[in-house]
Amino acid sequence: MSSSLPDPILDEVVRGILSSYEEIGGLNNAEGINLPSKTAVALICENLLEIVFPGFHDDAAVRREELPALTRQRVADVATRFKEEICRSLRTSEPACPETRASAILQTFMRALPGIRELLHTDIEAAYEGDPAALSTHEIILAYPCIEAIAIQRMAHVLYEAKVPLLPRIMTEWAHSRTGIDIHPGATIGTHFFIDHGTGVVIGESCEIGNHVKLYHDVTLGAKSFQRDDEGHILKGGKRHPTVRDRVTIYPGSTILGGETVLGERSTIGGNVFLMQSIPPDSLVYYEEEQLRILNKREKPRSSVAGSSEYQI
Repeated sequence: MSSSLPDPILDEVVRGILSSYEEIGGLNNAEGINLPSKTAVALICENLLEIVFPGFHDDAAVRREELPALTRQRVADVATRFKEEICRSLRTSEPACPETRASAILQTFMRALPGIRELLHTDIEAAYEGDPAALSTHEIILAYPCIEAIAIQRMAHVLYEAKVPLLPRIMTEWAHSRTGIDIHPGATIGTHFFIDHGTGVVIGESCEIGNHVKLYHDVTLGAKSFQRDDEGHILKGGKRHPTVRDRVTIYPGSTILGGETVLGERSTIGGNVFLMQSIPPDSLVYYEEEQLRILNKREKPRSSVAGSSEYQI
């Protein structure tokens, strides 16, 4: 294939890029085994959703009599490909990637799938009970982005707990790119979790979320500040994100920050609240609308100064 660049310039650009690979880094290992494949992980995520929601992520209908053979085939196929991605992830910290450890992590993950399906059933139930627009559980599985995001996060959390690097984040970022919901795989989430609408939701790594919690769109459960070492580098780990107790509801646009921030049971956080402190159980947090004014646009506005209008309408 011919290039639009003259050969001398093409050679110069290639030399510069190759030099940057050596000096700056950021190169997926060109020798031996590469890092996890985002393309492969994306396909695995799709296949995992087919396993936990059979028939809902398939082009053709799935018949009950076909389920045993189909499920066995799917589990075996995913396990084979997933083990390779686990090994690639482990090699970033353990170059030898012990076969026994990768196998043990894979087995733990696959054995967790029935329990994850039980948790997802409670999430679907919460969505149906919590949204008057939901007409069926089928609609929720097929059309509600929160279910897909939560499903992938719950699965990625198993790998996070097993201290598998990279792979859990690739999984949740795949879900983030599809749903607009960013849940770190480290977050701990209880039963009956519902994110209504969902777009713009951010849930940090060390968040602890109880049972029957409901979030609306554009909610952030984030870090208040970052501790640094003597050289000014951010310290990794630690409790940086809020704890949300059982039966808390957080309305759109609210930002809750800090690892020491605890939202007490049955509390409600109103829309657009910015909160960096704990609140007791049964609290209602909202802003008074002292500055809110509603005018009739057809009426002449009152003037605050003679000859001038208070508002330009």
